[in-house]
Amino acid sequence: MQQTNLKLTFLKRVLLTTSAFAIIGTGAAIPKNISPIAAATSDAKSAQAASSNLSLTQDGVTLKLSDVFYDGTRLSFSIEREGKNLPEGVMSPYVPVDPKASVNLKKHMVSEKDQKKGYIKTPEILINGNKLKSSHSMFGDKVSQKNAVEAEYNQLGSLPDEFELTVQVEVTRISKPFELKVPVKKDSNVVSVKPNKTKKSGPFSYTVKQLDITSYTTRLVLNSEGEVPASSKQTGKYAPSMMYYDIVDDKGKTLQQRKVGFSNSKPRTKYHIDELYNAIGSRPKFVTIKPYTFTVNPTNWSIIGQGKGADGKFKNGDKTYIKELEMTIPVPAQ
Repeated sequence: MQQTNLKLTFLKRVLLTTSAFAIIGTGAAIPKNISPIAAATSDAKSAQAASSNLSLTQDGVTLKLSDVFYDGTRLSFSIEREGKNLPEGVMSPYVPVDPKASVNLKKHMVSEKDQKKGYIKTPEILINGNKLKSSHSMFGDKVSQKNAVEAEYNQLGSLPDEFELTVQVEVTRISKPFELKVPVKKDSNVVSVKPNKTKKSGPFSYTVKQLDITSYTTRLVLNSEGEVPASSKQTGKYAPSMMYYDIVDDKGKTLQQRKVGFSNSKPRTKYHIDELYNAIGSRPKFVTIKPYTFTVNPTNWSIIGQGKGADGKFKNGDKTYIKELEMTIPVPAQ
């Protein structure tokens, strides 16, 4: 796989997050959805494949596959790079040469012979020899470790509980791709709840189809229908955004959503939501789903109150929670 990302380092926060991966395959450095990557917990590390620290050396460059993790909803791994006289960055900043590309892209195009040796390109991922299908995939420099990158693949469809992971990755100025293989086993600490429970307010309703709790992530799947309710502040010249959903555990802690997207357009009346949040930690007795909206300006659908505050920190805009739409979901004990 060739990569077309521009400056593939962690991006500055766009909405509701503090850091992000560049999205694989988009060819752009400004993603619609952003996902901060949390450090692996000890539980997650214990679920990693035992032989995940696989390394291969070619032409003075060593790549090592590590931190492999799969919990049924998320597949992730790191690639560490070693060698002498390597460039400071790890991910390749180069765009493949294409005479039909735009002027902005052409500024980043460098022929292979003129590229610096040692940059890592976007990998190709195989599961039991077949190309991985993922509707949301990210790849970026690892913030917590120098000379390393990490990848995350979500919304994976149906994968077996055990499989062979093959990571094929090209390195600039090295002719043969690196191929790293490792057996992977699904994290067994997974709780899946399918409540099929509905809450309604006026013409709007949502139904929680599935809640997956693992040692590394929390997944929420739901369908919504109808026009979202508007608060008193969201009438006249303002309007509500689409509906978003917080997850709060039984101790009152709100889980951080791993990606939150916002499109500057009128909300649709039907949504299928399949989103990941940070891990809960110890298994809760219940979680509460708290739907909310932002207040937007319908002339351009921008979020009111979003931007840099007087303290220099970025403000995301205020959440408007809809109390009558809150839903409590019991979590079964082991």
